[in-house]
Amino acid sequence: MNMNQVTFPVNDMHKATEFYRLMGFIQIVDTPHYARFECSDGHASFSLSLQPEEQKNYGVIYFEHQNLDQLVAQLVEKGFHFDQMPTMESYLWREAILHDPSGNKIKLYWAGENRLNPPWRVQKDKQEL
Repeated sequence: MNMNQVTFPVNDMHKATEFYRLMGFIQIVDTPHYARFECSDGHASFSLSLQPEEQKNYGVIYFEHQNLDQLVAQLVEKGFHFDQMPTMESYLWREAILHDPSGNKIKLYWAGENRLNPPWRVQKDKQEL
C-alpha cells in the first residue's frame, strides 16, 4: 500500500487555501467546501475540508525539504510565523513548527537517511491476516 493523502479540517477555506498556495503547494481542486493540493516534489497530496464548527485537530502534517533552513527563511520573508525555527531534535530530525490559519500543526523537516533508517530501527515481518 501507499498512502494517498491526509485531510485537515479548516474553518475558513479562503484563508486556508491562500496559506498553502503561499507556502508553494499547487492547488488541484477548488470548491467552497473542499480543496486539494499537490506537493511540488514527489507524488503526495493533501486536502482541506471545510468544517461547520471549529474542531481541534491533534494530527500533525510533516513536509520534508532538504534545504530546510533556506525554505524557512523564504517563508519568514513572505510573512509566515514559526512557533519553532529549525532545530535539531533528539530523534535526529531537524524541524521547524508552524500552524495554518485553522490551527493545524505543520512541521517542516529534514531527516535524510534517519527518516526511514534511524539507529534504533527495528524490522518486523509482515503478518498474515
